Amino acid sequence: MTMKRLSVIVCGLALTVGTVGSTAAFGASDKAKLVERMQDAQAVVTQIMAAPDKGIPSAILSGAKCVTVIPSYKKAAFIVGAQYGQGVVTCRTSRGWSAPVFVQLAGGSFGFQAGVQGTDLIILAMNERGIQDMLKNKFKIGADAAAAAGPVGRNAQAGTDWKMNAELLTYSRSKGLFAGIDLDGSVLSQNQDDTRVIYGDAVPFETILKGNQATPDEARPFVRTVARYFVEARAENK
Repeated sequence: MTMKRLSVIVCGLALTVGTVGSTAAFGASDKAKLVERMQDAQAVVTQIMAAPDKGIPSAILSGAKCVTVIPSYKKAAFIVGAQYGQGVVTCRTSRGWSAPVFVQLAGGSFGFQAGVQGTDLIILAMNERGIQDMLKNKFKIGADAAAAAGPVGRNAQAGTDWKMNAELLTYSRSKGLFAGIDLDGSVLSQNQDDTRVIYGDAVPFETILKGNQATPDEARPFVRTVARYFVEARAENK
């Protein structure tokens, strides 16, 4: 074998190893980002619940069927009116709260406060119809699913309109201000790539949200935090 041919083989092997290494590193980075997203979602729930006079009314906490948390929903500066965020959703099941599904929310036209780079969002499914909406792979808030800005104040007496008409209640938090928000026109869908990273396969969102998928270790802190506040609220309202 000539030295020239040997050099070509060695270079080819080096490129192959480098590519494999880069792919592995990319996968690890993806998973790390998803873990960070779940940690951010957990922090959003914890911080909102730490302000009982400005939080979600306990009657709503106790009745929520599914909880979606989207940390730092952003408005894209390069596209007029474009808004986009990634988050996680878990649903109440007969065996507790489900493993999370990774979702993305896009569109909508609600206004951001001046100077705010990101807004934390919470979307609650309040009845069986709301759960069915959450179980769809993709749906538009306000069109496919009736939504209302959720009332605020842990001990507030929530109005009756949302009980009669709203399948989803929507909230936002920016600059410390927590309030109901209109998300009509936004589209919520499953992020299948993120699902593969965490679960190793494209597990159907319905399988996960119905509690038929084990909760990964990385997701347990988020699920436990949701269960802590939403189950405690249910016990208080019995």
